[in-house]
Amino acid sequence: MARAMLEYTKTILTKVSFDANLFCKEVQKAVERLLPYELEELKVYILSLVQQNPELNQCLVYLKP
Repeated sequence: MARAMLEYTKTILTKVSFDANLFCKEVQKAVERLLPYELEELKVYILSLVQQNPELNQCLVYLKP
Protein backbone atom coordinates (compact mmCIF):
# COMPACT_ATOMS: atom_id res chain seq x y z
CA MET A 1 0.00 0.00 0.00
CA ALA A 2 2.82 2.41 0.84
CA ARG A 3 4.32 1.92 -2.61
CA ALA A 4 0.98 2.93 -4.09
CA MET A 5 1.11 6.22 -2.18
CA LEU A 6 4.55 6.99 -3.60
CA GLU A 7 3.38 6.32 -7.15
CA TYR A 8 0.26 8.41 -6.57
CA THR A 9 2.41 11.26 -5.24
CA LYS A 10 4.64 11.12 -8.31
CA THR A 11 1.57 11.28 -10.55
CA ILE A 12 0.20 14.31 -8.72
CA LEU A 13 3.56 16.09 -8.76
CA THR A 14 3.85 15.55 -12.50
CA LYS A 15 0.38 16.97 -13.05
CA VAL A 16 0.97 20.11 -10.96
CA SER A 17 4.53 20.75 -12.14
CA PHE A 18 3.26 23.65 -14.27
CA ASP A 19 2.68 25.74 -11.09
CA ALA A 20 5.48 26.05 -8.52
CA ASN A 21 3.06 27.00 -5.70
CA LEU A 22 0.89 23.93 -6.18
CA PHE A 23 3.97 21.80 -6.57
CA CYS A 24 5.37 23.03 -3.24
CA LYS A 25 2.08 22.30 -1.47
CA GLU A 26 2.06 18.77 -2.82
CA VAL A 27 5.68 18.24 -1.79
CA GLN A 28 4.78 19.34 1.74
CA LYS A 29 1.93 16.83 1.82
CA ALA A 30 4.22 14.09 0.56
CA VAL A 31 6.79 14.79 3.28
CA GLU A 32 4.08 14.29 5.90
CA ARG A 33 2.67 11.09 4.37
CA LEU A 34 5.56 9.10 2.98
CA LEU A 35 8.04 6.88 4.78
CA PRO A 36 11.69 7.95 5.05
CA TYR A 37 12.97 5.53 2.40
CA GLU A 38 10.18 6.64 0.05
CA LEU A 39 11.21 10.26 0.55
CA GLU A 40 14.69 9.40 -0.69
CA GLU A 41 13.21 7.98 -3.89
CA LEU A 42 10.92 11.00 -4.18
CA LYS A 43 13.92 13.36 -3.93
CA VAL A 44 15.50 11.69 -6.96
CA TYR A 45 12.23 12.00 -8.87
CA ILE A 46 11.78 15.67 -7.94
CA LEU A 47 15.35 16.47 -8.96
CA SER A 48 14.59 15.10 -12.43
CA LEU A 49 11.49 17.32 -12.61
CA VAL A 50 13.54 20.33 -11.49
CA GLN A 51 15.94 19.78 -14.38
CA GLN A 52 13.00 20.10 -16.77
CA ASN A 53 11.32 22.97 -14.87
CA PRO A 54 13.93 25.05 -13.01
CA GLU A 55 11.27 27.20 -11.31
CA LEU A 56 10.40 24.16 -9.15
CA ASN A 57 13.81 24.43 -7.51
CA GLN A 58 12.34 26.46 -4.64
CA CYS A 59 10.41 23.41 -3.46
CA LEU A 60 13.54 21.43 -2.64
CA VAL A 61 13.61 23.24 0.70
CA TYR A 62 10.82 20.97 1.96
CA LEU A 63 12.86 17.83 1.32
CA LYS A 64 15.80 18.75 3.53
CA PRO A 65 15.77 17.50 7.13
